[in-house]
Amino acid sequence: MIFVISVSTLLNTYWLRQANELNSSFNKKTTSMVSKKQNPELSEKYNVAAPRYTSYPTMPYWDTAQFDQQEWKRSVKISYDESNPTDGISLYIHLPFCENLCTYCGCNTRITKNHQVEGPYIRAVLKEWKMYLAIMVTPPTIREIHLGGGTPTFFSAENLKLLLEGLLDGVNIYAGAEFSFEGHPANTTLIHLQTLYNLGFRRLSLGIQDFDTKVQFIINRRQSFEQVQTVTQQARGIGYISINYDLIYGLPLQTMEGLANTLHLVSELMPDRIAFYSYAHVPWMKPGQRRFTEQDLPDTHLKNKLYEIGRGLLKSYGYQEIGMDHFALADDSLLHAAALGKLHRNFMGYTDKHTQLLIGLGVSSISDSHYAFAQNVKVLEDYLHHIDQGELPVFKGHILTDEDLIISKHILNIMCEGHTSWNHHTEPCASLLDGLERLQPLVNDGLIDLNSYGLTVTPLGKQYLRNICMAIDARLWADKPATQLFSMAI
Repeated sequence: MIFVISVSTLLNTYWLRQANELNSSFNKKTTSMVSKKQNPELSEKYNVAAPRYTSYPTMPYWDTAQFDQQEWKRSVKISYDESNPTDGISLYIHLPFCENLCTYCGCNTRITKNHQVEGPYIRAVLKEWKMYLAIMVTPPTIREIHLGGGTPTFFSAENLKLLLEGLLDGVNIYAGAEFSFEGHPANTTLIHLQTLYNLGFRRLSLGIQDFDTKVQFIINRRQSFEQVQTVTQQARGIGYISINYDLIYGLPLQTMEGLANTLHLVSELMPDRIAFYSYAHVPWMKPGQRRFTEQDLPDTHLKNKLYEIGRGLLKSYGYQEIGMDHFALADDSLLHAAALGKLHRNFMGYTDKHTQLLIGLGVSSISDSHYAFAQNVKVLEDYLHHIDQGELPVFKGHILTDEDLIISKHILNIMCEGHTSWNHHTEPCASLLDGLERLQPLVNDGLIDLNSYGLTVTPLGKQYLRNICMAIDARLWADKPATQLFSMAI
């Protein structure tokens, strides 16, 4: 039986009023250069399809014709030799299985209740890892591991132990290494938490999205506050040092009142980090999102208000904003990294651990050698077939050009630090100069400060990081898409 959260009408009214008051205060602080009357106009103007910039070039603009497996292996070896002795490497393992389809989800998943799939999949991932070990030759130093999905806690604790022991066999562990995993509050057990803790995991991310039961029903994602509270308290009791909650604004049937109630409940548990994402509506890629229609989604104005209310409430609870979509308490390592200019962003999101080489294992995983990107095949049966044949399962990728590396650096600086600088003599790049011209409207709208040597994102501009990066996205402007490739920026 699904437990339904009930909050009194009086409490709902109180939190909605507080949200509105905080939102009003927030607007006053962040619109010193642009009047509140213009904010809705800005939201409409910049609500365009835009990449999320976990990489540059973005995946639709990878030059797959110039990519082949031998070139990919060569880039892995070069990057490994350059960086492993000092920085180590990162691992991302994609565990795709879920028992139920969350209709908002844009991840690569396989829906099944048959847990017999766990063993063969783990054996395939370990075989893939051995292929990479053969490329690296010497034992790597693991600095970061992240288990994503899908639902990693679909797997039994025993099988996760088998997977991790296989991955860590014969490798070195970096001093201060960070191991994290994603869990569903409805199936993450005490045994999961303890087993992964014993293997070195200290960070947990829970997918909450929204506590409003109407929203949970339409997106088919159900967990009660009590389930989230239990997992959070158990993790803290075991010794996990960081807990993250994923929340989403812009979901179907979402209201300001419902979001305010969700954030109030979250504030009772005070996770160390919060990822406050914009819902990405891409039904042409994810047919499950056709369970609802665009009429069920908040319009641009309401979605912007949801963001502002959420951002204001999070700040009132003591969270500080980091990059795009992320918030953390004052003693969090992400915040420290941001203050020191050491925040990094990769296919896993924001991290305070910067490794040049990221290896993605499992179906649809993406790897980054700094010099090249590669993605594994997206269909589970194809992945298992490649592994059975002793082949790396990568099916597409991109070798970065000198120009790509220059623009990638500036996009990373904007996304992580909120500013970047350039020297036209030491990094000549005609495409970057073209991008600077496209930045002028953003200057006029108060989103950035721009001079001959760099740009700085204003407080108002933090909401429009994707749009700012788009202006210098040379590959996007060289080949504007005829159809929509990305989710909307707001």
